[in-house]
Amino acid sequence: MVEKKAKKLEFPSELRMDMVGGDWVVIATARARRPETFKREKRAKKGISKKDCPFCNLSKNDKPIIIFNKGKRETKGPWTTIVIPNKYPAVLPCPKLNERREGKLHKRMNAVGFHEVVITRDHKKQIAQFTKEQIKELIDVYQQRYLDLKDKKFVNHISIFHNHGREAGASIDHPHSQIITTPLIDIDLQAALDRAKNYYQKEKECIYCRLNKWEKKIKKRIVFENKEFQVVCPFASRTAFETIISPKKHSAYFEKITEKEKWDLAEALGVALNKIYKGLRNPSYNFYLHTAPCDGKNHNYYHWHWTILPKTATPAGFELGTGIEISTIEPEKAAEYLRRQ
Repeated sequence: MVEKKAKKLEFPSELRMDMVGGDWVVIATARARRPETFKREKRAKKGISKKDCPFCNLSKNDKPIIIFNKGKRETKGPWTTIVIPNKYPAVLPCPKLNERREGKLHKRMNAVGFHEVVITRDHKKQIAQFTKEQIKELIDVYQQRYLDLKDKKFVNHISIFHNHGREAGASIDHPHSQIITTPLIDIDLQAALDRAKNYYQKEKECIYCRLNKWEKKIKKRIVFENKEFQVVCPFASRTAFETIISPKKHSAYFEKITEKEKWDLAEALGVALNKIYKGLRNPSYNFYLHTAPCDGKNHNYYHWHWTILPKTATPAGFELGTGIEISTIEPEKAAEYLRRQ
């Protein structure tokens, strides 16, 4: 009697762990979607007109912090990228933190910091449609403001981020980024710092460098690469089409980026955003910088990078209640689809 070979059973979904943050995500292949279905989703239409846009019609009260015009820093006159203080800041400059307690349980302090808006000139054209030169100028501005802010009192962490689309939290349609400084280090970055430090102490190698080498070897999740940067849909993607742009050369501090590296970063960021723009039909997204804090400590075990998170789903009870994200497409398929765009 010949025994039949047992069928290999493939479980329909996976839990994957993010090696850096330590978080788990669900890759829900049981309800997986074809990449093309994300493109067919309806997007919210933009509302505010150019004549009513506050960023197209800056007032005399909007005193610029930095002006760039066609790649050159200026002191006045026409601009292509400008930085102004946020009119409705989340944090404010203050000479003291004034830490205090409420009873024995609660602690509070002044929300001390700087909140700035980085505005690009064109009312409609988003970064995905920029030339490499225009993106390079934006990166120049990010770096310059980081360098200007990092040594100020009570600045231990500088967050640079960009919200595109209403679902991503952009209240004004005109493309703009924001910079917020805080005396605190955000909990996600702190967790990543701790894990990166522990890994380095144990393995004598940066965890990000090792991950980059692995992605280069297997090639399944790489979307794009040039000499200096690698664009990857990470193994434990928190959302469908999450993308990370990471320098190939080990570096903990974004602000130390060179001119050559800025040009390659401009290309990588432009390609990544354009592929998402075309492949998903202009979805809302957030992108943000993760870099070692400017708190005076040595964080050379860390590895700076940019993260792009397209808004392809709305977090519901499970995600909010557990902190475990659900992605409805495997990052390998997401990367393959984006490479074709």
